[in-house]
Amino acid sequence: MAIFIDPPRWPAHGTEFSHLISNDSLAELHAFAADAGVPERAFDEDHYDVPARRYADLVRRGAVEVSGGDLTRILVASGLRIPARRRAKRLKSVLAGRWEALLPGTADLGAGLVERWSEPHRAYHDLRHLLAVLEALDILLEPDDAGLRRPVLLAAWFHDAVYAGQAGQDEEASAVLAADLLRGVLPPAEVSEVERLVLLTRTHAPAAGDRAGALLCDADLAVLGGSGGDYDAYAAAVRKEYAHVPDDAFTAGRADILRRLLALDTLFSTQKGAALWDGRARENLQAELVRLESPGSAAAG
Repeated sequence: MAIFIDPPRWPAHGTEFSHLISNDSLAELHAFAADAGVPERAFDEDHYDVPARRYADLVRRGAVEVSGGDLTRILVASGLRIPARRRAKRLKSVLAGRWEALLPGTADLGAGLVERWSEPHRAYHDLRHLLAVLEALDILLEPDDAGLRRPVLLAAWFHDAVYAGQAGQDEEASAVLAADLLRGVLPPAEVSEVERLVLLTRTHAPAAGDRAGALLCDADLAVLGGSGGDYDAYAAAVRKEYAHVPDDAFTAGRADILRRLLALDTLFSTQKGAALWDGRARENLQAELVRLESPGSAAAG
């Protein structure tokens, strides 16, 4: 585990900036930055931008000096790098294209959903999560799923369209929103199916034989089986959404959720989802649980 910094060569705001990264976890990066007095606003998705005047001090504090090229390679290898398509500046256009392909001629409806997913209070349930679920469905959907494809993808778009941090109520409100906005756009039976699927994300427990439900739930949980860097970013974002909860209460509640997930026979309902993500998901969940239960752990991450 180490913190790295490249030379201040990136001009902006009348000075030059360095990039500060971790090769292990965002939690480590945030902790180093906080200890060094680097403001949160300097964080840009997978790195901190720091002005030239801070360079020597950050090196003195332990940041390892590397070239710009080496820093990029280290960040990619760590799994923490945010791909260009998932960066905030690109996300809206990427998602707009996906919506048009899914439901042509309804650009305003799609734009409204994108704005909902862009609400400032969201840290995890945001545009990046939406794209990640859609990309997971790209992997899970098979040619035989053609008849399920549109309602499942629409349910992904709507499943957290309403997000106030109220488990159960958010899903119910999102299902109502889906029914209201899709009524008259799709056949009634398809609208009802989208509504049903959105409600299913309250439990992520599709019934045996519910292929559509299994696809959506597995895609929503695919983050659990991501790389260590992706999982750390997910865990940190979840903590941020619950920043109003004291550390002790959050740690106890989060640890209980992790134990319940680990006790399940399988975390994923589709054969492909289980093969791709179950093993790594269990490693990630166990590692987070160990961190939470370690003496002196900081739930804030």
